[in-house]
Amino acid sequence: MNENYTRRDFFKYVSNGLCSIGAWKFLNPSTALAAEEPHLKEVSFYKKLPGLKIQCEICPKKCEIADLERGYCGNKENRQGKYYSLVYGESCAAHIDPIEKKPLFHYLPSTNAFSIASAGCNFECKFCQNWRIAQYRPEQVESFYLPPKEVVSLAKRKACPTIAYTYTEPVVFYEYMYDTAKLARSEGIGSVMISNGFINEEPLIELCKQLTGVKVDLKAFTENFYKDYCSGELKPVLNTLKTLKKVGIWYEIVVLLIPTLNDSESEIRKMCQWIKAELGVGVPVHFSRFHPMYKIKNLPSTPVKTLENARKVAREIGLHYVYLGNVTGNEGENTYCPSCGELLIRRIGYHIIKNVIKDGRCPKCGHVIPGVWEKT
Repeated sequence: MNENYTRRDFFKYVSNGLCSIGAWKFLNPSTALAAEEPHLKEVSFYKKLPGLKIQCEICPKKCEIADLERGYCGNKENRQGKYYSLVYGESCAAHIDPIEKKPLFHYLPSTNAFSIASAGCNFECKFCQNWRIAQYRPEQVESFYLPPKEVVSLAKRKACPTIAYTYTEPVVFYEYMYDTAKLARSEGIGSVMISNGFINEEPLIELCKQLTGVKVDLKAFTENFYKDYCSGELKPVLNTLKTLKKVGIWYEIVVLLIPTLNDSESEIRKMCQWIKAELGVGVPVHFSRFHPMYKIKNLPSTPVKTLENARKVAREIGLHYVYLGNVTGNEGENTYCPSCGELLIRRIGYHIIKNVIKDGRCPKCGHVIPGVWEKT
């Protein structure tokens, strides 16, 4: 600014500038929003309704949302009939994790995943491990701007062959995940979604074009459990699993066994029979140990014996790769050849002690072990 400007000149200059900004906003509202709020991104799947209402079409809740209101997940907002994600590029967590922590046991063992999350979820699980970021709205959670380009750059710099969308529910930050995964794929980096599987088929199929793997939490095998303890539904999750099989992407299943709520032998048997019939015997299933947290603190940790019995039932039914989680040192952490019984991968927690799989096969009998064993 010219040093000879008077105070009157200064206020005239500011006033004219503000008027110009206001006119620009009026003429270019979408451009203005993007410039002022880089974390905004128009949602990919939604339908416009009369009266400036919209219906979200990303997940089976299909929330109908009035102007200036948000859906169930709390991180998307209707603004004059346009639906925006409020968390695009806004990460509330970023860490480097072993891929075994996701857990993915048949996906690039012994490698790391650059893991990110944004606030929000389309479930409210009463046993949520990350409730401080999943069950709050974006403005209640400390986040930092980490756009897709920076995520991919950091993954490359840290020598992570995979980016994981995890900790909260990636379905509710779909646009951030999709754009990051697409860019990562072009740079030779994979992407895995760690999800509750509560997503509609169309956005899932579109997303799978950019992903290299998915882990689905199968919370239980009854609608009552999903309704009472997750504010969700079972059937759409089962549909997701069938869709993942149909599109041919690698996926694994995790079942958190909670004492008295979803750990009966009859329920586990029905679940495993469904998996065998609908998905096949080769999909890895992880039975994981519950510890009291969030809104369920009145129940004990899952007895190891319960987990071992679940694994026994699953193997009796014929599932080939059945694992136990949160029980470090148990043989249920290991991968065995379903044909000859050879110990192929020995794990202790998130660490690989031994891995003799070669070219995706058992070195002893040549049996093909399904999974992603090499970076593509």
